[in-house]
Amino acid sequence: MDPSPVLHQGWGYGLIIGLGVLFAVIMIIVTWSLKRYNYELQTSEMFTTAGRSLKSGLVAASVVSTWTWAATLLQSSAVAYRYGVSGPFWYASGATVQIILFATLAIELKRRAPNAHTFLEVVKARYGPVTHGVYIVFCCFCNILVTAMLLTGGSAVIENLTGAPVAATVFLFPLGVVAYTLFGGIKATFITDYINALVIILIIFLFAFTVYASNDILGSPGKLWEILTELAKERPLEGNAGGSYLTMRSQGGAEFFVINIVGNFGTVFLDNGYYNKAISASPIDALPGYVMGGISWFAVPWLTATTMGLAGLALEKYDVWPTYPNRLTSAEVSAGLVLPNAAVALLGQGGAVATLFLAFMAIMSTYSSELIAVSSIVTYDIYKTYINPSATGKQLMRINYIGMVCFALFMAGFSTALYYIGISMGYLYVMMGVIISSAVLPATLTLLWSDQSWAAATFAPILGFIASVTAWLVRTKIRYGELTVDTTGSNDPMLVGNVVSLLSPCVFIPILTYLPPFKPQKYDWLSMKNIRKVDDHDIADAAHVDLERIPGAITPPEIDEAGEQAKLAKAAKISRWLTIGLTLALLVLWPMPMFGSAYIFSKKFFTGWVVVGIIWLFASAGMVIFLPVIESRSTIARTTRMMFQDLLGLGKRKATAVEGQAVEEIGPGTESPPPEKLAETVGVKKAD
Repeated sequence: MDPSPVLHQGWGYGLIIGLGVLFAVIMIIVTWSLKRYNYELQTSEMFTTAGRSLKSGLVAASVVSTWTWAATLLQSSAVAYRYGVSGPFWYASGATVQIILFATLAIELKRRAPNAHTFLEVVKARYGPVTHGVYIVFCCFCNILVTAMLLTGGSAVIENLTGAPVAATVFLFPLGVVAYTLFGGIKATFITDYINALVIILIIFLFAFTVYASNDILGSPGKLWEILTELAKERPLEGNAGGSYLTMRSQGGAEFFVINIVGNFGTVFLDNGYYNKAISASPIDALPGYVMGGISWFAVPWLTATTMGLAGLALEKYDVWPTYPNRLTSAEVSAGLVLPNAAVALLGQGGAVATLFLAFMAIMSTYSSELIAVSSIVTYDIYKTYINPSATGKQLMRINYIGMVCFALFMAGFSTALYYIGISMGYLYVMMGVIISSAVLPATLTLLWSDQSWAAATFAPILGFIASVTAWLVRTKIRYGELTVDTTGSNDPMLVGNVVSLLSPCVFIPILTYLPPFKPQKYDWLSMKNIRKVDDHDIADAAHVDLERIPGAITPPEIDEAGEQAKLAKAAKISRWLTIGLTLALLVLWPMPMFGSAYIFSKKFFTGWVVVGIIWLFASAGMVIFLPVIESRSTIARTTRMMFQDLLGLGKRKATAVEGQAVEEIGPGTESPPPEKLAETVGVKKAD
């Protein structure tokens, strides 16, 4: 077939620029509306924490969208193509447990440091500036690797489908994302995450029903099973039980599973973006939000890869396959091109357009989260901590903007360099654990274990990093005799490096905590509670808005702190048992019997496997699409009503009673006047 791109370059540029501008305009309108009708002025606190009041449904939608990287869709389909039906499950289970386990850490963060803006502030409060600096480096490494994967994977798909050069797309793509994030802050990421989750789930349904119901060549799970069974006879898959593509017993799949689970611990537990989302959630919504998000997300890579990865294997023997009669090369698979080629084979140009939207949505949501993560580190952990401790809200907002723009420019250049030296999304995905996972355990124990010493928290990540890189490169040299992109990126050396990175702190932490001259810290958790919110009076005064009316801007004195802590303590106990149970189910109880027995799926079993995946995605849609609307229905209705009243000129100002005091209700479309003016207008007297 003609190897030229399926779509014109204009599709690539139009999608990148057009959708970016569209989302920027939407967020400008949303930000204006929230200020006008809900008093959500864009202060430094609101920009970073969204008022610490988000509900569980929106948190779950944001987790699903943010955790759905380009790699989630592209890499999961690639491992299905490489290892058969086991690949999608190992990808999904190996990356779901981190989100579920993180729910426990989210609750502890809310308990220990209710006013924190970043996780790194907690590290500074407990261990001081040296340890703080170590974790700033590891967290920034995490954000850089994740963003590089987004840009390299997304740009490869756009180039494959439209011919738009990578060097152009990695610089153009951030424009729209940076624009809407600058306007809306973390609230913008939550709102766009919801839209992205909706579009991603709908496109996955499109692919699934095409493969399993309407396609002329496939059209049912049974037909796909028959083609894959025949393929195993023609071209047995080495390392799989019986050479079958329809078994969980896969040596390559199992190796990838270990690499996947280790690497993803680092990209969740060290990504400040996930802590930002936990901080933004209301105390009672953090746990259900993360648990629902993790459970909902499982269906995304599982069904996507089971559909598109296996369809790719089945269709490449037919002339509808874009590269027919040639198979995809190893480099093309690593670049994530299985899914776009399968989409084109199934739906032609429509499949290419759907893939572009899928990739764009997957990249945009996570990229926005990474921008907020890095800008909050620059603002609160570097500028406010070491440069200007008395910074005003306006100054912090300015640093947020500068940090975001600088990071976007750096990542565009860095991703371009990676492309030209031959480092693909797949390589970065399996390497990330080697680089960052040594900091996972000491970072987690910072919130969970009072005995971890300063030396353990400071030096265990560094020693683990040295050990993991050494093990990775030595294993590569011993196994292959040379160090190249291909040899260092193979499963065996990456497996060794990832395992050493995650587990070596298990040795270093006890030694650096209990072996003399070191000793346990016996931390009392008090300094974390001393972290304070930023005083944003300067921004509120300039906008003539009463700071007390801005959600989450100040902590009301009537809040029952003891009662809130009791609720969080109860949630912490529930989260521990719940996360342990779900983790065992996804990693042991479900897959291991099939792995151990080397069971090869029958036609009926494979059909049931697919049906469960589709039903699971429907359940995910309920949690991340419908639940947020139900939870926010009163706010949506009130805001919509006030907007229509504004449009029709029906807005009125009237006096109402609020909590026993006569105050003036601000009519639709008006801003809150300064407190003294409000008191003069309504006649409210200060309490004695």
